[in-house]
Amino acid sequence: MTDKHPEIIPTNPAGLARAGEALSRGDLVAFPTETVYGLGADATNDRAVAAIYAAKGRPQFNPLIVHVPDLEAGEAIAVFDERAVELVHQFWPGPLTLVLPRRPDSGLSLLVSAGLDSVAVRAPSHPVGQAVLKAAGKPIAAPSANRSGAVSPTTPQHVIESLGDRVSMVVAGGKCPVGLESTVLDLTGETPVLLRPGAVLREEIERLIGPIAVFSGHASGADAPKSPGQLESHYAPNAAVRLNATSAEDDEAFLTFGPDRFIRGGKTRLNLSPQGDLDEAAANLFAHLRSLDQEGARAIAVMPIPDEGLGVAINDRLRRAAAPRG
Repeated sequence: MTDKHPEIIPTNPAGLARAGEALSRGDLVAFPTETVYGLGADATNDRAVAAIYAAKGRPQFNPLIVHVPDLEAGEAIAVFDERAVELVHQFWPGPLTLVLPRRPDSGLSLLVSAGLDSVAVRAPSHPVGQAVLKAAGKPIAAPSANRSGAVSPTTPQHVIESLGDRVSMVVAGGKCPVGLESTVLDLTGETPVLLRPGAVLREEIERLIGPIAVFSGHASGADAPKSPGQLESHYAPNAAVRLNATSAEDDEAFLTFGPDRFIRGGKTRLNLSPQGDLDEAAANLFAHLRSLDQEGARAIAVMPIPDEGLGVAINDRLRRAAAPRG
């Protein structure tokens, strides 16, 4: 990262129009969604999509999520079966990504799908994100606006700290309300497969379309992932991460959860949710990890998080943050 900063764009009509124009000419523009800030590029432009990989240092076998404003725009690039349409009617716009067969005439850069015949697509609910997509008038590839594998950004400042001038503009839409990446569901086969847990829960999906399988391993270069977030080591701060900690050493930062009257130790301490609220914990997760990492601790000790509801997605991100790094 350099000392140069991207241009900060306000969310007024003139600013949103400028962001749309920049995307249309192939520039990289970071913009808010309800989940995290996305690093946006025209998904039909090979050079623009390649610039995402270069800016993030992202392995080119890891696909990108394409963002669209609605089902109509999604159907122009992917094939939606009955299951997909039912899920869209319930959860779009919102934090649900569907992996679907890519239309041969979609016009999408093949880099978006990393050589696969499928495409990951979603419609974000954030009003600023929606406005940016409509201003661009094109499908927008937008992984999280950070270096590949690092902690995801939930504020404009996080984007600037991670990417510097690798991004042309940042649309300043405040803090992301969900703060955790979207749920990803693969519908390319007969049995739906949950590839990444997120704010839309498995139980909610199964109530609509019946039982789904859960991706239980991790993807590597020899087994290309179908969506972001499947690599074993992902969402990682610079410091090592130690899970299921009940106390912290003096040279460790401590990420806690719930009432802290019995918590001991830690060089620096932040609480995901003093009330034990999983929604609040999810919204704070990446910002707190980033803040503790900046303290320069040897490691970040993390208290156990209940593995239920949004806790499933939180624990997924924490396990990947703690995984051995190549």
